[in-house]
Amino acid sequence: MTAPAPKPWIAAIAPYVPGRATADDGRRVVKLSSNENPLGTPDTAREAYRGAATELERYPDASAAELRAALAAHYGIEADRIVYGTGSDEVLHLAAGAFAGVGDEIIHVRYGFAVYDIATRRVGAVPVVAPDRDYATDVDAILARVTERTKVIFVANPNNPTGTYTSREDIARLHAALPRDVLLVIDQAYTEYLDPEDDDGALALARTEPNVLVTRTFSKIFGLAAERIGWGYASPAIIDAMHRIRAPFSFGIGAQRAAIAALDAHDFIAASRDHNRTWRGWFERQIAALSNHGLRAVPSKANFVMVLFEGALTAGAAYQALMAAGYATRWLPGQGLAHGLRITIGAEADMRAVAEILRTEAERAG
Repeated sequence: MTAPAPKPWIAAIAPYVPGRATADDGRRVVKLSSNENPLGTPDTAREAYRGAATELERYPDASAAELRAALAAHYGIEADRIVYGTGSDEVLHLAAGAFAGVGDEIIHVRYGFAVYDIATRRVGAVPVVAPDRDYATDVDAILARVTERTKVIFVANPNNPTGTYTSREDIARLHAALPRDVLLVIDQAYTEYLDPEDDDGALALARTEPNVLVTRTFSKIFGLAAERIGWGYASPAIIDAMHRIRAPFSFGIGAQRAAIAALDAHDFIAASRDHNRTWRGWFERQIAALSNHGLRAVPSKANFVMVLFEGALTAGAAYQALMAAGYATRWLPGQGLAHGLRITIGAEADMRAVAEILRTEAERAG
C-alpha cells in the first residue's frame, strides 16, 4: 500500500515545540517558558474583548481596517502599508512564502527564532545559518553568506532566544550592504521592552527602503498572547505580495478590539516595562553571583534571560530541578542550546524562588 508523501523539504521540518505549562505528571506549573507578561492584560483590553461576545455569529473585518488605522496613528505609519496575521509567526511565514521558493536561500542567525527555519523549509528554500558573536547577531557573518540565491534574511531584535540586541548602526550597515532584491525582515516581537535610546531604526528603514519588513506582535508586552495578533510594515509592493497569500480572517472581532484598546494602555505598558527592567536586572545580578559555579547570563534587552551552564550544574539538571519545584523554563537542546535555559521574567516572588533554586542546585553540584 502506498500513501501520499510530503515533499522532502516538508519532511525535513522539525516541528515547533511550544513552552511547557505542565510537568510530566500533569501538575500545573508557573510558566516561565513562553515570555508572557506577568502583569497580565490591560483591563481596557479585557473589556473590549468581552464586548465582542454579542457578535460571535459575525465574521471579523477581513481587512482589519480599524486595527490598521489604530496602528498607523499609534506608530506614525501608513495604514495601507500594514499586513497582519495570526501572531507575527504568520507574518514571517508570509514573507518567506511571497519572496522565496524551491532552491532559494534564506539566512538567519545560529541562535535565532525556531520559526525562521520552519518558514524557510516550508516553501522549499534552503536555510543558511550565520554564526553568532557570543550569542548575538554578527552582521559580518550574515553578509559573508549572501549569494545570488539569497532572497530573505531574518533578524530578530532583540533576539529570541538569547535576548541580545543589534544596534541601530549595525542594522543600517547590514541593510546598506545587501542587494536591493533581498528582503531584510526585522522581527521586533520584544521591541516594546527596549528603552527609547535603543530604537534600532527599523521602522524608519521600512518607510523609506523597498526591501525592509518590520514584524511585531501583541503577544508580549501588550498581554494578548491568547489572541495571536501580529502585524508587519513595509513598502506597498511587499505588503501587496503578502496580502495575496494571507488567510482572509486571521483573528476575531474580540481580538481586534482588544488590540486597539491595548495600544492606548500607556500606564500598563509603562508598568510592564518597569517591572521587566527591575527584575531582569536583579535576576542577572543573581546569576552573576553564581559565576564561580559556571553560571552566566547572556546580556538581555528582552523580557527573558538566557542562562548558560558552563560548570558542574548542567542546564538539563537545572531544568528538571526547576520543574520539580513548579517552574517551567525553556530548554532548547534542539536549537544547539543544550547548555542554556531561557527564563522569562515573571513576578517578583517567582524570580526570587528561581534564583534560590539555581543557587541551591549550583552549590550542590559543586
